[in-house]
Amino acid sequence: MMDIEQAKNTVKEFSAQAEELIKDPSKIEDLLQKLEAKLKEVPTVGTSLAKVPLVISLVRSYITKEYTEISPKVIASLTGSFIYLIKGKDLIPDKTPLIGYADDIAVFAGALMMCEPELNAYAEWRGTKDPDPEEAAE
Repeated sequence: MMDIEQAKNTVKEFSAQAEELIKDPSKIEDLLQKLEAKLKEVPTVGTSLAKVPLVISLVRSYITKEYTEISPKVIASLTGSFIYLIKGKDLIPDKTPLIGYADDIAVFAGALMMCEPELNAYAEWRGTKDPDPEEAAE
């Protein structure tokens, strides 16, 4: 099984590919759509997958230039983990019973750990941008 250091190294490997990909909004949108489809196949595991919508939102907000208060390297790390998730060749094939998605989850969790402060800052920014509808009604 992949340990967290291997996962972080894998994220770094895919970050270079991601840096090129994020220069083209249509390619990044295609990747995000593939990621959303891929995640429908993965059983829900832990808190890492619960952050997927936030990460997808962050990347979209960065690409559309709605949110740019973040290093392109952070976006590349997160996007690199997306590339790993949707590419066909895994360290552990997804079809392997019980552990098929372990490497995918480890890579994504590694990217989250590397980018946690930036992801939290984005979540806070997004929370101030989209106030609670009940609070707005008061």
